[in-house]
Amino acid sequence: MPIYEYECAACQHRLETMQKMSEAPLSECPECHQPTLRKLISAAGFQLKGNGWYATDFKGSGKKPAAAEKAPEAGASATPAPAVAASTTE
Repeated sequence: MPIYEYECAACQHRLETMQKMSEAPLSECPECHQPTLRKLISAAGFQLKGNGWYATDFKGSGKKPAAAEKAPEAGASATPAPAVAASTTE
């Protein structure tokens, strides 16, 4: 659900609230109870919830997982070269 920011034209009280996009905008100020509340245009706010990429990959350290950090270099083979067996003489 989006987070909307409102300001009262009468008392300049500001608040943020989570609302469905289909809900009607708030009109009554919770502080002065006047019907002068207006929705402000502000940066989009959102919350990440659930078992998505954020919770599993970046939540704790803020770093990318080790597997994702090492990308093959341009022109490098995706498969490792076969190991050459060392010959031993007795």
